[in-house]
Amino acid sequence: MSLVRKLAFRNLFHDRLRLVATVIGIVFSIVLVTVQMGLYLGFGHMVATMIDNADADLWIMPKGTKCFEDPSLLDERKRFRAKSIDGVADATPIVIGFADWRTPSGTSTPVFVVGSNLKTGLRPWNLVEGQIAALSIPSAVAVDQSYFDRLGVKGIGSTAEIRQQKVRIAAVTSGIRSFTTTPYVFTTTERARQYAGIPEGKATYFLVHLSKGADANATRQRLLANLDDIEVLTPTEFRNRSQSFWLFDTGAGMALFAGAVLGIIVGTVIVAQTLYSSTKDHLEEFATLRAIGSSAKYIYEVIIWQALISAVIGFCLAALIGGMIVKLTEGGALPIMMTPLLTLGLFVLTVTMCVASAIAAIVKVMRVDPAIVFSR
Repeated sequence: MSLVRKLAFRNLFHDRLRLVATVIGIVFSIVLVTVQMGLYLGFGHMVATMIDNADADLWIMPKGTKCFEDPSLLDERKRFRAKSIDGVADATPIVIGFADWRTPSGTSTPVFVVGSNLKTGLRPWNLVEGQIAALSIPSAVAVDQSYFDRLGVKGIGSTAEIRQQKVRIAAVTSGIRSFTTTPYVFTTTERARQYAGIPEGKATYFLVHLSKGADANATRQRLLANLDDIEVLTPTEFRNRSQSFWLFDTGAGMALFAGAVLGIIVGTVIVAQTLYSSTKDHLEEFATLRAIGSSAKYIYEVIIWQALISAVIGFCLAALIGGMIVKLTEGGALPIMMTPLLTLGLFVLTVTMCVASAIAAIVKVMRVDPAIVFSR
């Protein structure tokens, strides 16, 4: 260990209570930012979960559609016109809508019905019981096991009612949760129309599959030229639009960012104050270094190394706590997500915060008069 790092290490660990206060400030700040940004990622993922799992090259939707849950409708005649356009291999109708689910005990709860072709389109995934083909049986639906208690069911074979029509659980999924907390119910297109009260010949979206070798942008332009009052988006574009609407237009994203910024401010203030106090208590030592000819660069390095050591210790503890929080929430209504990029960003943030906090200490040290060493 070099003399610079050794001096920085001893300065930090000389007063362990102050070191603990510094680390707690870092941990508090980074854990708060981790939770806020993890919620942001988790929320963004849940908002787009249906779009991400749909089998489509292009989405045809009513003009002005803001997000996947928008209940606007298309006339199915446009689907047949779309299928006749060069570059389109197929256009699968998707029907979505809210409905009232009545349990065997007589209680009711809102559900979000998703109807699609059983061979392509938007079918349930992550099946843990049953098969997709079982949804072709009359009254068959698929639900997620995390909503069993809310729906009053126990698994395959359980029954309930939607719009006074009997439904039977034929397939069970795991991990398909709605950010609105309204359970998803998967079924066929025709049955979804009945459950959601949507007229015959209407659909919410058409999922376009391109012909082999067809150009997506050229096909989109042909669709827009031949169909009126529609928009045609790629899955990525529709994903971004849905996330933008829920995260920013509704203000949810700004609330999460505000919490993250608050964590950074609080942590930086605590760390800066602690590092400043620690440096102030060792002014005589730094004055001695200056008196014997140590360069400003050398003193800078000592203080910066103090900040870096604090950052590494604080980040490791914060990462451990953050990992536990991610594990505890992964099955919750709004899971906190952690990605390698976010982890790297949090480490850079920790180091930046600590180094920035050390600047005040550096300014104080460089103003000290080396003569104070000889006046005592």
